[in-house]
Amino acid sequence: MNPIELLSEEAGVLKASFDSAMVGAGFTQYTLYALLCLILTVVVVMVAGKRLTLVPHNKFVNMVEYGYAMVRQQIGEGAIGHGYRRHIPFLATLFFFILICNVIGLIPGSKAATGSLSITWALALISFVYFNYWGVKAHGGLGYIKSIAPSGLPKPLVPVIWFFEFISLCLRALTLAVRLYGNMFAGHMVLGIFALATSIFIQTALAGDALMFLPPIGWMLLLIIMYALECLVAFLQAYVFTTLSAVYIGLATSEH
Repeated sequence: MNPIELLSEEAGVLKASFDSAMVGAGFTQYTLYALLCLILTVVVVMVAGKRLTLVPHNKFVNMVEYGYAMVRQQIGEGAIGHGYRRHIPFLATLFFFILICNVIGLIPGSKAATGSLSITWALALISFVYFNYWGVKAHGGLGYIKSIAPSGLPKPLVPVIWFFEFISLCLRALTLAVRLYGNMFAGHMVLGIFALATSIFIQTALAGDALMFLPPIGWMLLLIIMYALECLVAFLQAYVFTTLSAVYIGLATSEH
């Protein structure tokens, strides 16, 4: 297969992945990977929970326990404050599920469930419903609606500020979904492009002289660097999504 045919085939694969990611309904590959990641999340938590000991000695359990402690202290306690403990199970579930989805997506040939807009929308809507539910529970229905506008405003400004704050509240689901989807999908597109460029240069080098192997080496190094960066992004996106959810919970339940 020559480089042009390889490029056309890879472009077709990327287009098919994009079309699949934009499917709003139906059982897609992304849905399958989301279910697999959900099962894997449950297995990881159950296995780690059964192996907890007073003196840690298992690296896998230590890693899961460290992730939970980070969600509990840095995200939950730091963003929510008083009453944060009741929200830790929800936040920890979000963090580990998104992290596992992102990590699975880094395995060659697999799909990142968070690279589908429909999956990230579902996660964002779950978070949106959750923090609004606790806001209503904390303030009551009418009280929560009134709390959307900050207290202490001059009365003529209250309707105007309330309207803009309400729009901002509704947009939180959109920002959560698009931020996670955009970062994960764009990262995998970049990895695909670098891998494609590397394969094309290798094929060109095989048909030429020894000096033609220098460009593939450079592209391969760039691919390794981008892959390492994507590993960091996989963790950061799970952390950011969970942190923003915790911040929204804090804003919904706090007195302001």
